[in-house]
Amino acid sequence: MGRWLWPRRKLYRFAIVLLLLFGAIQLVPYGRNHTDPTVVAEPKWDSAATRKLAVTACFDCHSNQTKWWWGTDIAPFSWLVYRDVQKGRQILNFSEWGTPLQGRRSSDPQRVAESVLSGRMPPIQYWIVHWSAKLSSAQKQQLAKGLQASLR
Repeated sequence: MGRWLWPRRKLYRFAIVLLLLFGAIQLVPYGRNHTDPTVVAEPKWDSAATRKLAVTACFDCHSNQTKWWWGTDIAPFSWLVYRDVQKGRQILNFSEWGTPLQGRRSSDPQRVAESVLSGRMPPIQYWIVHWSAKLSSAQKQQLAKGLQASLR
């Protein structure tokens, strides 16, 4: 019986260290700033359906209208989500349409449509948490076509 006690103690100590580490990383403030900048302007959408699909699949990372879910208050998830949102807004921001930053190659309608059609957008880490963002092939086609028409 004594030989089983040693691995158990190690396991308990390891679990306690993990819990303490998890508690300690909650003190890191990065990723908890959930104030969204104001919406400047959106593209002229070709249809309400295109905007609805974009809101479902794109807006949390590519707009100033992010819906922060409860997991974004818990490190390390908060770090990952915050980084993705900041990076997404830098690449393409539907809420700052017409500003100088949106003139970059990343806002090219063809490139945006290709990202949707290829499955790169929305990324897997997003739709694992937001099941409604996992688009069917028909929805991808509709969104890509609508984005090409709207972003010109």
